Amino acid sequence: MKLRIAEIVNKRRLNRLVVILLVVLVLAGLVWVNIQFSRNNPGGNDFLVHYVGARAFLFDHLSPYSDEVAQRIQTVAYGRPAQGIEHELRVAYPLYSVFLFAPFSLIEDYQLARAIWMVVLEIALVAMCFLVFELLDWRPNIWIQAGVLVFSVIWYHAARGIINGNAVILIALMITGTLLSIKNGHDRLAGILLTLTTIKPHLVVLIIPFILIWTMYHKRWRIIGWFGFSLGLLIGVSLVLMPDWIWQNIWEILKYPDYNPAGTLAAALGEWFPEAHQYLGWAIAIPFGLILLYEWVNARKCKFEKFLWIVMLTLVISQWIGIQTDPGNFILLFPALMMIIATISDKWPHNQVWIASSVLGGLLVGLWLLFVATIQRSYQPIQDPVMFIPLPALCLIGLYWIKWWVVGGHSALWRDDL
Repeated sequence: MKLRIAEIVNKRRLNRLVVILLVVLVLAGLVWVNIQFSRNNPGGNDFLVHYVGARAFLFDHLSPYSDEVAQRIQTVAYGRPAQGIEHELRVAYPLYSVFLFAPFSLIEDYQLARAIWMVVLEIALVAMCFLVFELLDWRPNIWIQAGVLVFSVIWYHAARGIINGNAVILIALMITGTLLSIKNGHDRLAGILLTLTTIKPHLVVLIIPFILIWTMYHKRWRIIGWFGFSLGLLIGVSLVLMPDWIWQNIWEILKYPDYNPAGTLAAALGEWFPEAHQYLGWAIAIPFGLILLYEWVNARKCKFEKFLWIVMLTLVISQWIGIQTDPGNFILLFPALMMIIATISDKWPHNQVWIASSVLGGLLVGLWLLFVATIQRSYQPIQDPVMFIPLPALCLIGLYWIKWWVVGGHSALWRDDL
């Protein structure tokens, strides 16, 4: 009997060692592939900005918001300071974002640091898929799961984020983790993860207030408390390290739209209809603002399922309402997209493979074709403002299809008194 137990224990240890070895080999392979890509495809400017900014802050004690640091970044990217319409590549994140980039800034070889960062983003995308499955209680068959995992890494809005090194992928993961933690009653973790989403505050400026309002009405005080404590700690430590960082950061945020391509739907449409540019902002912001206000007011005491739907709606509308963003940030809409596909699959389970493959395949091919067909050639290839439209439009239509057709507004899920 003891011999049998020993054999089982040894077999389990061997299995663990095999799994660990496979994981190490896969990670090493990903790093090698990404290094080859980085060396043959210079760029990763979203990561470069914060890599150089973090190194300047940690090693040279320079403000990452300073002109000197901006010129360092531009010199790495262009070989000289930015000129004319070239992107100025300035740090615009809160100072505590340095803590996120610090481990990578310790690597002197930028291409190696970029490759490892890309691996982190790729892992984050796969991890987000599994969190979304749990969040939506979606148990698709193995083929759909495999398709979603592959899609999550290679579709336009994910691949662009990986290539550019955009931290928005981690923000999307943290948002998904926050929602799953709220669902499972892990309130401390939810508050901490929600705090981490503020590394790119303009992306969560609408969903954080709604989440806090909902948690307040449901007396989930630990979420609010841990969010406030965690955010206060990050801001406080940053103030100790650099007392005036908030004002410098605000100044960078105000300058940001001046050297960036169209950063709102109104600005994107304004390039096609310049005579209406001054009216487009209000024409878009007012109706979407009223929609959100209506949904928020009617969802103060709702169940988690409707709360989740409104969070997804808020994320979608955030991309169009007039807050500075970029189609590179649309990976945030991945959970909303999966909610739509999961709902359709649940409604027609016998056709779920065909439905999922059609939607995912159509988006995969369609978005890449649209990007290639409309790409603008300037000092570097620039995506056309048309990329602002397809994914948010699809998600907006899909979310309201869920509300009005699938549940018809009559399910207990949507009762406002719950």
